[in-house]
Amino acid sequence: MKRTFIALLLGAVSVGAVAQQGGFVAPNSAGTTSGGFKGPVPGLTTVEQAKTLRDDAWVVLEGHLIRQLGHELYEFRDSSGTVNVDIDDKRWAGQTITPNDKIRIEGEVDKDWNSVEIDVKSVHLVK
Repeated sequence: MKRTFIALLLGAVSVGAVAQQGGFVAPNSAGTTSGGFKGPVPGLTTVEQAKTLRDDAWVVLEGHLIRQLGHELYEFRDSSGTVNVDIDDKRWAGQTITPNDKIRIEGEVDKDWNSVEIDVKSVHLVK
């Protein structure tokens, strides 16, 4: 009997803790989301600059996807040049992008022996 009571008591306490963690908030709701950094974000980087940065450096680029080179490999162009970008299928977030669309990509520089590529973590259509 004591064990059952203790188990029920612990279960009630843990449910209360989970309820405080937040979750989905609809875009039109009055609620606020919690967590995250509110402050300056990294400035835009050009393709030319990105090619000179160290491996794993974080970059934000604006430009156009010119063409698809492979399953998840694309050619990206801005006013300073072109670079290959690796965009996992899950990063599209339901967006359809054409070569005419200006996009902002955020990701990491991926340097190999003789090549530079951007490993894209997010893709946003610039309006």
